Amino acid sequence: MNTINKQKIVDSVPQKGFFGHPKGLFTLFFTEFWERFSYYGMRAILVYYMYYEVSKGGLGFDEATALAIMSIYGSLVYMSGIIGGWLADRIFGTSKAVFYGGILIMFGHIALAIPGNVALFFISMVLIVLGTGLLKPNVSSVVGEIYSEEDTRRDSGFSIFYMGINLGGFLSPLIVGSVMDYSFHLGFGIAAVGMFLGLLVFIFTKKKNLGLAGTIVHNPLSPTEKKKVFMRFGLAAIVIAIICAIAIPAGYLTIDSFIALVGIFGLLIPTAYFIVMYRSPKTTNVERSRIIAYIPLFIASVMFWAIQEQGSTILANYADKRTQLDFAGIHISPAWFQSLNPLFIIVFAPIFAWLWMKLGKRQPSIPQKFSLGLLFAGLSFIVILVPAYFGGAESLVNPLWLVLSYFIVVIGELCLSPVGLSATTKLAPAAFSAQTMSLWFLSNAAAQAINAQIVKFYSPATEMIYFGVIGGASIVLSVILFILAPKIQGFMKGIR
Repeated sequence: MNTINKQKIVDSVPQKGFFGHPKGLFTLFFTEFWERFSYYGMRAILVYYMYYEVSKGGLGFDEATALAIMSIYGSLVYMSGIIGGWLADRIFGTSKAVFYGGILIMFGHIALAIPGNVALFFISMVLIVLGTGLLKPNVSSVVGEIYSEEDTRRDSGFSIFYMGINLGGFLSPLIVGSVMDYSFHLGFGIAAVGMFLGLLVFIFTKKKNLGLAGTIVHNPLSPTEKKKVFMRFGLAAIVIAIICAIAIPAGYLTIDSFIALVGIFGLLIPTAYFIVMYRSPKTTNVERSRIIAYIPLFIASVMFWAIQEQGSTILANYADKRTQLDFAGIHISPAWFQSLNPLFIIVFAPIFAWLWMKLGKRQPSIPQKFSLGLLFAGLSFIVILVPAYFGGAESLVNPLWLVLSYFIVVIGELCLSPVGLSATTKLAPAAFSAQTMSLWFLSNAAAQAINAQIVKFYSPATEMIYFGVIGGASIVLSVILFILAPKIQGFMKGIR
């Protein structure tokens, strides 16, 4: 999409109307608010649903298997964004991708809300994975389209958008976690209602608030290409179905082998995407330079999310098994800790948005912000090993240690995540606009694919080594990135 088309889209969006930002930010803020309410509400109780005994309403999975499945599920959610980004770029645009994705997510949560068996559980996972792949990267891409490249409100706008994400993420674990002991399925039903409300907001406000944003197919397929693509998709679906029909009964495709397979794809797919975008004739020399600059940012993002995403696996298990849940006269649901991350973001995101606007051109560069994100992520894991050092692996930990760990990683998240969203829209080659946003989310997919392999090494006995090694690696990578920041900045060719 050339500069003229980009400006045409910006001109079609009312530029004032939501906290000094384009009016379209209202639609995208509340659409993503309800989608995240839906997703995080479901995620807050999902790992417990998997490993709680059947007599307590769970599926009775082995604890280590449940933690690995949780990581793989998270990886697939973000990996599927590649499909969603490609479909938006080549076939039906980002707006339709958001709508179709919301429908699939809603039905996935409805499937979880129906008391059933393990088969129904995996069907719901497929629906949510595909739906989130359509919705998540594309709604963020539309945020980028409502601002011009020179608009100084851009980073601030993404921070406000990010606050909307986390407002939904804060409320839903509190609500869903409160009904967890009564019924897991009621909690999943609440998540389905959240997605339905998000769809209503999007449908009834997009025309007035978004203008042309999300409606243009940036790199459309020709009729001949469409025919070939649909044929390949059909053949691929048939081949996969045949392989599964043979491999599952024969015992070749097990949960463990599937986890390993996803781990491999989690690293191979982003590598392939970088190569394809860099070598594409549709990518200019300036865009190639920006792709080079994006690679170390991507690696840093993988390291950060490998720590942050363990909040819903290792730290969720830590909250359930290692934490005093009767505290200050109240009984704490372990799912409530999932609200800490978004709560801190709600409080501090406006401060960071104000800070970047206040500093203007004096603010740290994008690579420097990423290095700060890695530093705080590493410190969050160093902090959580302290109670094990003083109290041992058998004692229950004061919940304030867990609160402190979540708080520290949030400071890092605010340095890295909204900045990464904004940087992706600025560094993306024009012909790969939505797909580059999908690539950004692949850093999360790669991180969780790695996590699925390493969570098996966690136990109360290995707690200190586990948190210490991972936290220390993040701090070392932070220092390296800070040293390389000026060089990376040079490859960005004017983007700051």
